[in-house]
Amino acid sequence: MTRFLLGMVVLGTLAGCAETTDGVVARAPNAGEQACLLGVTRQTNNPDVVLLGSSRIDAGRLVRIGVGPDRAPWQCVAYDDGRTGDIASITDEGVL
Repeated sequence: MTRFLLGMVVLGTLAGCAETTDGVVARAPNAGEQACLLGVTRQTNNPDVVLLGSSRIDAGRLVRIGVGPDRAPWQCVAYDDGRTGDIASITDEGVL
């Protein structure tokens, strides 16, 4: 039941990614981006995630994600074979 509810929250959040506020991507995320959004949601235990952008890299796509109301920056790699990995916060902790 918990996984179902998390899935519903994530799907609802993913649908919101088409909005254009605060640098959020103005299109629906592709499958790799969706997988990274879900991975970051699980890692942070925060369903408030938005797609900030992605770019092509050798192994797939580097996906940038905003978490929470302040859109704390995270990243994830969506590999061409369908896997995701390298989920990490990219906040400059030296500034904190």
